[in-house]
Amino acid sequence: MAITAAMVKELREMTGAGMMDCKKALTEADGNMEKAVEILREKGLAASAKKAGRIASEGMVEIFLSEDNKVGAIVEVNSETDFVAKNQVFRDYVAAVAKQAAESTAADIEAFFEEKWALDEQFTVKEALSQQVAVIGENLNIRRFERYTKAQAGKLVSYIHGGGRIGVMIELACENEADELVELGKNIAMQVAALNPKFIRESDVPAEFIEKETEILTIQAKNDPKNAKKPDNIIAKMIEGRLKKELKEFCLVEQPYVKDTDMSVKQYIDSVAKVVGAPIEISRVVRFETGEGMEKKEENFAEEVAKAMN
Repeated sequence: MAITAAMVKELREMTGAGMMDCKKALTEADGNMEKAVEILREKGLAASAKKAGRIASEGMVEIFLSEDNKVGAIVEVNSETDFVAKNQVFRDYVAAVAKQAAESTAADIEAFFEEKWALDEQFTVKEALSQQVAVIGENLNIRRFERYTKAQAGKLVSYIHGGGRIGVMIELACENEADELVELGKNIAMQVAALNPKFIRESDVPAEFIEKETEILTIQAKNDPKNAKKPDNIIAKMIEGRLKKELKEFCLVEQPYVKDTDMSVKQYIDSVAKVVGAPIEISRVVRFETGEGMEKKEENFAEEVAKAMN
């Protein structure tokens, strides 16, 4: 039978599920409202919809590397509370999401949600997520993922900090895939986790970034009363020096190596390259921090208890 807008509206009000999910359920149920509700419940969509408005800014970052070290994926999956983020059911689910992301062909998160869930292909990734919401009892969200497919000799290396608070995946290019690359990758990944550099090397810095930083530093210098009588050419030299100092902080290989500040990260990499007998380059780095850039939920335990009692 034909599915009308009024039918979709009624089902949405009954279940709180999304409009497209309601339409799909009604189509599958051939317009039978009770059957459509049942379909939404089976997929976990009815239960999860009521929680969808809650802020999910906790959670964890997880990384999956294939056994042959050719493919890796990093994912961030969010929950409402840190308690759930420490729950083993949640952690096992996130590990499954990371594995699926590594094997996925999706170009973005929307396409990823529409894929068949590898652990049960009668559901999509989105539907499987909704089922986890129903099981765990909190709003959950797969926020983002990034996948690396190794294009050359070298190593993919992962590092997870703070039980999933921060994750770093790094690709090292080297003709000799020696075991030393793993330790090197871990140490560099720890540096990335701690200092969060913006770029790998100075040659990676976009011209627009340098122009913007130069503009900001110039305004700062001219607004400083100590520079009021200094000519523009002197200020320009000052800016050049400050910019070079900033780039050393922003660029990973220029940073002092955290385990031995007498050398830079580049010097540390070169020292390992001598041991393995081949040049080593950092091809790519990705760093995810749970909840970065997201609105945080303000927790008030007394209010939560009061609400639960009323």
